[in-house]
Amino acid sequence: MNMIKWFILALGASTVALVLSHAAESTQDHGSSTKGAPASIHPLKEPGLTNFYQLTSNVFSGAAPDGEAGFASLKALGIKTIITVDGAKPDVNTAKKFGLRYVHLPIGYDGVPTAQALRLVKAVETLPGPVYIHCHHGLHRGPAGAAAVCIGTAGWTGDQAVAWLQLAGTSSNYPGLFKTVAAFTAPSSADLQKVSTDFPEVSPISALAEEMVKLDNSIEHLKLIKAAGYKAPPSSPDLDPENESLLLHEQMKEMYRSPLVQSRPADFQDKFTTTEEAANSLHLSFLIQPFDSKRADAAFQRMNDGCDACHKAYRN
Repeated sequence: MNMIKWFILALGASTVALVLSHAAESTQDHGSSTKGAPASIHPLKEPGLTNFYQLTSNVFSGAAPDGEAGFASLKALGIKTIITVDGAKPDVNTAKKFGLRYVHLPIGYDGVPTAQALRLVKAVETLPGPVYIHCHHGLHRGPAGAAAVCIGTAGWTGDQAVAWLQLAGTSSNYPGLFKTVAAFTAPSSADLQKVSTDFPEVSPISALAEEMVKLDNSIEHLKLIKAAGYKAPPSSPDLDPENESLLLHEQMKEMYRSPLVQSRPADFQDKFTTTEEAANSLHLSFLIQPFDSKRADAAFQRMNDGCDACHKAYRN
């Protein structure tokens, strides 16, 4: 006799139903363990959006919307408010074109200050939702800001928030993000009543942060070129490899001569110089014929290593 049929006959259908019910509850409890990221989190794939996740019914996280396609995707999903924690000036005009409100509450790589975490929670609780929270790449500051929001509005524990950061790909080079998120606790109603509802579309940012955003954009262009075999990528045929590499190197040279770098510690200047030299080598690789992809790869790697070393030491 089939074992399942024998089991039902021996215990009775009602008993089996009770057993299965307990099993289902056990599975659900395991999926929402306070030590792991909530089981409800799942990635989404939409045009113009990368590292895109739904965390709760009201909170989404990801990278900055890429052009009109990204904003159109957010609108189609019913998003009403976009909160950026990035240092870059948000594209308020395009957001308005799609009927979306932008809020700019930037945080650093050293962590989410409690005062800013409270503002993020207050914004999500008072502004129209669902809400999309992002930084530039959707890997570090954006997930940290979203984690604080979920602690404050969805009952997440610190362990769940840290597990979410790990799932999102937040780098261990930024321990402050993990530490502040783990320590944050849900604010009381009295705490939130003290928080202003004046949420700016654009917040002031430092000159250094503004220049770093420009460098990051140039590096992103070169990553697309590299992925296309050091040619203009099909998605952006206007990106000329030689011109883009020259633009990056010129930007870095200008920065190095400015007080933005010269006023920084000697070690910062040394790391910046190492990265600038690698950027120059990358540019030269496009001028030397025949083109050698291995030479370009080596220069690109040195440039990335230089950026990572500087970020690890000074980005906070």
